[in-house]
Amino acid sequence: MSREILAVVDVVSNEKGVEKDVIFQAMEAALAAAAAKNHEEDIDARVAIDRDTGEHETFRRWLVFADESTELETPDHELRMIDALDIDENAEPGGYVEIPMESAPFGRISAQMAKQVIVQKVREAEREKVVEAYKDRAGELLSGLVKRVDRNGIYMDLGGNAEGFISRDSMMPREAVRVHDRIKALLVEVRSEPRGPQLFMTRTSPQFLIELFKIEVPEVGQGLIEILGAARDPGLRAKIAVKSNEPRIDPVGACVGMRGSRVQSVSNELAGERVDIILWNENPAQYVINSMSPAEVISIVVDEDAHSMDVAVDEEKLSQAIGRGGQNIRLASELTGWELNVMTEVDADQKNEQETRVVIDLFTKQLDVDEEVALILVQEGFTSIEEVAYVPTSELIEIEEFDEDIVEELRNRARDMLLTQAIVDEEKIENAEPAEDLLSLEGMDKGLASKLASKGVVTREDLADLATDDLLEIDAMDEEAAASLIMKARAHWFDESEK
Repeated sequence: MSREILAVVDVVSNEKGVEKDVIFQAMEAALAAAAAKNHEEDIDARVAIDRDTGEHETFRRWLVFADESTELETPDHELRMIDALDIDENAEPGGYVEIPMESAPFGRISAQMAKQVIVQKVREAEREKVVEAYKDRAGELLSGLVKRVDRNGIYMDLGGNAEGFISRDSMMPREAVRVHDRIKALLVEVRSEPRGPQLFMTRTSPQFLIELFKIEVPEVGQGLIEILGAARDPGLRAKIAVKSNEPRIDPVGACVGMRGSRVQSVSNELAGERVDIILWNENPAQYVINSMSPAEVISIVVDEDAHSMDVAVDEEKLSQAIGRGGQNIRLASELTGWELNVMTEVDADQKNEQETRVVIDLFTKQLDVDEEVALILVQEGFTSIEEVAYVPTSELIEIEEFDEDIVEELRNRARDMLLTQAIVDEEKIENAEPAEDLLSLEGMDKGLASKLASKGVVTREDLADLATDDLLEIDAMDEEAAASLIMKARAHWFDESEK
């Protein structure tokens, strides 16, 4: 029997590439189960196999609990300390005591049980090996053969008993994939689970597109060209931004390849997805203009505060700039990170005129100047009273139509207006009355509510937005009381989330 055990361990270990100790442990578990099954009582058994000779011993064992413990549930498997000491004087709670028992014969039933346990242990060991091999490879492009396609997705054979899974959501729409096809996918997550897929992959992420170009364009791997971003409408269209670190290399041409060979290879892997190669530019406006390709941009207005740009194109090219279903403008926006508003040149002029008129009216009213002076300020790029009041005097004096006296007068008027506005705002806050929902809050009194309102905290929502330190600056209450009051003000947030 000992020779049979050693033979089984050698064969399975060699065939499956699993450590011999894993197989020994499976054999021990199977023999222990067989020994317990042959016993009349419901016992817990342990088997120890000598790794060199294959000889084995069987023991009946009990888990030891303290005398006063109330956790004993299976008398045949457990003993209190007082009884365990009769078996082993070194017994301790939480450990085991055991006595030798007759080993089960390695017959047909034992062999069948051993086989089942071994198969399970081998499967677990193989899955652990896969996780260990791939746990640090997330974000890597992998290639494999399609093993199975079902309604859940694609199962890929990656070799070495590793299986990748691409869910339907991570596949390109209407992509025709058949068993035995060789495809590529990006590894996005590795999970250590007893059943089901472990290596989760995608073919729809922008990073997958970037990795494909890294394969097709050697200059990228050499660091001569950088890929700085990508945006995709999987299976239909994509944009990828590139930059050259070598002045002599055209990054767009290198990615397109001779007669379009490189970009075509990527497109073929992506089921015909059309890819626009965009030249990256450190100037955001020029970068957006490049990203709007193939549409030509006539003018562009940047709003840095709103992080948006108004992009004007020829009226005949408007549909091309927007793209089918807004595809082109959406991809350009995702690629550049700016919110883009596409319009015709006429619409852009009208919008610009409207915005200019608003600023002119603001200056004529608040600075008490005529429209000509206000227009000069707008044409020089001024859009607010704060800018007139606080930009360096040298910038205003550089304006051809202004002299030092005009500049000084404009700055004084702007500062007076800002001071007046601040006083009015402060008076409004000081005279503010607390809202009913703030007054009715549990733990709130009228004095505290009035003090809060004088600091601009008028409603329950205003109080809910405060941090504990903010509230303590307004009122010198106990820190715990302040935190409690703010949490009561926020209670409705959680009530709404549960609905």
